[in-house]
Amino acid sequence: MAPEPDQLSSLSNPLTTIEQLSTSSSQLDRVPADLESSLRFAGAQLTQAAGILLRLPQEIIAQAIVILYRFYVGSEGGSFRINAVKDISAASLYMTAKISFLPQSTRSILNVYAYLLSPTSPLRQPLETSTKPDPESYYLSEGSYQTARVTLLQTESILLRSVSFITQVTIPHHLALTYLQTLGALPPTSTPKSTALAARTIAHLNTALLSPQLLYLTHQPPALAIAAVYLAAREVGVKLTSAEWWEVFDVDREELGFLVVALGSCEGWIRDEKTRWRDGGCPLASEELEVEIERRERESA
Repeated sequence: MAPEPDQLSSLSNPLTTIEQLSTSSSQLDRVPADLESSLRFAGAQLTQAAGILLRLPQEIIAQAIVILYRFYVGSEGGSFRINAVKDISAASLYMTAKISFLPQSTRSILNVYAYLLSPTSPLRQPLETSTKPDPESYYLSEGSYQTARVTLLQTESILLRSVSFITQVTIPHHLALTYLQTLGALPPTSTPKSTALAARTIAHLNTALLSPQLLYLTHQPPALAIAAVYLAAREVGVKLTSAEWWEVFDVDREELGFLVVALGSCEGWIRDEKTRWRDGGCPLASEELEVEIERRERESA
């Protein structure tokens, strides 16, 4: 990742370069660009679901998703054909939680992922199917646990080396609420509109984590926070100020415009992805990915 000049600031993250965005290891390994986007989305969904089951706060989950994205960026990064997204997801969440105030044991992580990756988990079934989860399908024997634990720790080492041990991830959620308070949109006594505004702002920032444009890798937290506040205020019907208030926070109109459009398009893209993979989910394991790539190659031959 290319560090920004102010990377020591608590409000900044290392951002990707244009070169890293244009070429990835997965593309060099002949993973189609649309499938690469689907795999990133599936990895983020898996990480989010695992974090919720582990009762981790959204800040830790979001940081893990960003770390996962960083791993697969650029020609020097990881490849989906070599590093299965399910393994990188588990390692990202384990590593992020470990350096937080809520570390998780390897057994807790692996038990949750065994459930989410089982055939009867909600993530692996068609949308219309409501089969009751089968405990036998996600039970980890002692031998299976020890094997999975070795894989998890090895993957964590690979992940750390790939991101150059840069584990700092600043999330814009708290910053967005601070901006709302500064703009006088969050009064001491909450109102229905102020509550809706705050909730919609946070929702946009959570949705942006799933963006195919990798917004958390290409824009700094203040810009993401400003765009979420701007879009949420427009949707809820809250007038913040007539002045170009975003410039006070060092965000120019061009960047704001791009981010507002990108945030607004996320929900539609996510719906399309869920529909696209409704019959069993995106391939999360290496062998599943190979089957999908071979199927595409046969169809295009």
